[in-house]
Amino acid sequence: MKLELLRFLRTPIVTVGFLYVDGHPQCFTLEDTVRADGVKVPGATAIPAGTYDVQVTHSPKFGVDMPMVMGVPGFQGIRIHPGNSKDDTEGCILVGRHVLHTSTSGEYVVTESRAAYSELFPLIQKATHCTLTIIEH
Repeated sequence: MKLELLRFLRTPIVTVGFLYVDGHPQCFTLEDTVRADGVKVPGATAIPAGTYDVQVTHSPKFGVDMPMVMGVPGFQGIRIHPGNSKDDTEGCILVGRHVLHTSTSGEYVVTESRAAYSELFPLIQKATHCTLTIIEH
């Protein structure tokens, strides 16, 4: 299975993208902001563009099996999981059915995240091999 995340909107706080599964549109994504090469703010930096293996492993934090993005230089514990805002990312990739610009914070969020995740996770879980390619647009 090939996941492709196309990042299309960057702000100083978040990065919004769209995730494709084997070339088919799946859901929106929300990540921390993309920073310059070599610059990392722990828990507040998106992983670098590139191609990574994705494996389903047990998450001690969430207490369930979840997709983990493997082999990201300088990052550990990067998961694909539900969440809505920058406060939920800590470097991970959040998924949602919609993306909104909030009038209260002036930032972007994803909505219907659990629903989007519940559609995506079984696809990843049943794949014999899964890769994630992140592309800057």
